[in-house]
Amino acid sequence: MPTSENFDQLLRRFGSAAFSAEPDSWNMNTDTQNPSDANETYRYKYGVPIQTVDAFLRLPSPVVSSWCSDANPAGFLVNQATKCTRLVSVEKCGNIQAVSMLFYINSNILAVPKSSQMVNITVQSIVVQSLNGMQTLLNGNDVLRLPMILGGLCINIVFGVSYHITYTDAGEIIEAAASFVLGAINKEALSIQQSFEISFTQVNTKPVPLSGNPGYVVGLPVRAGFRPQGSGIIQNSNKYGQFTILQSTSSKDCLAAQGARTPILFGYNMMSGCNLRITGSVRCQLLTQTLLDLLKGQSFPEYVASFGNSQAQDVLDWVPITYLHTSEQSSCQIPVSLEIEVKWTKYGSLVNPQARIVNVTATITTSTFKQLPWGRERTIPITSSVFFTDISSPAEPGYKARPTINAKLPFDFFFPFV
Repeated sequence: MPTSENFDQLLRRFGSAAFSAEPDSWNMNTDTQNPSDANETYRYKYGVPIQTVDAFLRLPSPVVSSWCSDANPAGFLVNQATKCTRLVSVEKCGNIQAVSMLFYINSNILAVPKSSQMVNITVQSIVVQSLNGMQTLLNGNDVLRLPMILGGLCINIVFGVSYHITYTDAGEIIEAAASFVLGAINKEALSIQQSFEISFTQVNTKPVPLSGNPGYVVGLPVRAGFRPQGSGIIQNSNKYGQFTILQSTSSKDCLAAQGARTPILFGYNMMSGCNLRITGSVRCQLLTQTLLDLLKGQSFPEYVASFGNSQAQDVLDWVPITYLHTSEQSSCQIPVSLEIEVKWTKYGSLVNPQARIVNVTATITTSTFKQLPWGRERTIPITSSVFFTDISSPAEPGYKARPTINAKLPFDFFFPFV
């Protein structure tokens, strides 16, 4: 029996015009490995279709038209989101496999390609959607809900499926879960729109939330992080704690505001501050370090993501933060303000431009500190601000070059007139 493993070998053996049909010459042991494959360790690689017991993990998508095609395999580590249209009818809804939960979870995934180790697809959540669009999350997820006709409606129709795959750094799948959105259709419905999605998470890691795909979305936090020597970008798992500024408090006391931070949101200009009361016992060096920690926080980042979906391993998609210092010439200078300027531009098509950060500058302004006599007090205002600047070039219409006529006539074309 031809299989995917022995097909090429059988084709070379029996694909010619004549071949020997003696049973002794047939290789019936299809499970034997080729010598070249004996020492090969199978693992999933990027983009390789995820194999199941019967074929591959299906991720329906539109191919030529908007109709769903079930022949699209899900690629390993390839996050996808598709929408397509499916023909349905109330009378035949129980016979349409593609609108049933069983169609998407009845086949086990192979942990690695060509392996006997299988991973079950578990049901993570089920959301039921009514005819008017209201959605309700069910408490029990272990119940298989199949399409059925009830009161002129066909209920438990699959409107959406979201797969979540957990894998190891060795390219092995260890968990697979599916979330469903089930709905109902009436007799007037001739088709439905289904949505499918798949995402991947490495084991013992947390997925880093994005702030846009690809460009930044106004109101979402600016993504930032650090880059150790010879490594990618390291980010805080809390997306609201990656890039922050000083948060104002009701008391306006800097000592009380120590540790209180607010996230920098894309497109939102912000300003905050507090008052620092100093006495004659305070020394310049200690005050300088205290104010720097107050303005920059415990972990001020080194890089900012250019796009809302910039990956940590793509270092070229991250913008380094430039530091500037403005100070006066004196023996003791203390920082009194931190100003962050984020320059961004519109990137891509004019129909759907994407916000892209191209430069980030952090300016620390210092002021001269004069030692106070014992028993005297002074209040210094400390400010922190961030503002966004759009440096996009104005859109200019483009015109195609005027066509040129490259006509060459024979030298005697006008003979005998010339």
